[in-house]
Amino acid sequence: MTRYRLLLQQVRTFGRYTSDEEAERVLHAVLAVLGGQLTGEERCDLAATLPERARAVFTSQIPLPEPVAAQAFVEAVAHALNTSLSGARWDTSSVLAALADLAGDRLTDRLLADLPRGYALLFGRADLITAAA
Repeated sequence: MTRYRLLLQQVRTFGRYTSDEEAERVLHAVLAVLGGQLTGEERCDLAATLPERARAVFTSQIPLPEPVAAQAFVEAVAHALNTSLSGARWDTSSVLAALADLAGDRLTDRLLADLPRGYALLFGRADLITAAA
């Protein structure tokens, strides 16, 4: 099985999608929006981690000068998929959790450090802040 098929199967499993086509549509939509959010080494490192077909979708996007807030990211996915915000949140989390597994903890930590607060939950991680002493 190719790396792309493995990623697609993971998205399908996480999202409980009924077909590969549905999982692929969601994967491409989230990758396209994510491609506009990341810059620098993190963008390059994530692109290098992605299978070729997924990388092409991700890197075809021109990054914004600053990443948008997590809520705006979900709204962009909702618009791309023509779905509700709750549906887009599910879709986004399904893809980003699969990407976190693919990228590993170290790269995922770096990605989250570059993105505004609120993305951790979308990647399937706790969104913890350091308590003031």
